[in-house]
Amino acid sequence: MSTTEEGQSAGPGQPVEPAQGRPSGLKNPVRAVRSLGAATLILEALVLLLAIQPIRLVGGDLSGTAIGVIIALAVLAVAFSGLLRHAWAWHVGTALQGLLMLASFLHWSLGVLGFMFGLVWAYVLHVRRTILG
Repeated sequence: MSTTEEGQSAGPGQPVEPAQGRPSGLKNPVRAVRSLGAATLILEALVLLLAIQPIRLVGGDLSGTAIGVIIALAVLAVAFSGLLRHAWAWHVGTALQGLLMLASFLHWSLGVLGFMFGLVWAYVLHVRRTILG
């Protein structure tokens, strides 16, 4: 026989109610989700900055405008990683992925990075929705 949260026994065939506190098992689910989003944006900024030189060497001509866009997107990713405590910052993070995909007009490899990080961001949003509801 199983017991409920109040310590009362649940009879056979009676469901045991789940604990109402933390369904995810995390001590602070909001902080965990925010940290996941921030880590993703920081990683994106790092990859963008580290990709400049390989794109220039292997991928062909990378204009000064494209380098400026890459640096601006990396700075925005770092800035908004610290603002994810606000609900609107999650929407800005999504828009950031779209801007990176639009940067494919400057160089095709930026579109590839945008698509990859768009998929990662979609997974982060899925985890956020699953944990926080």
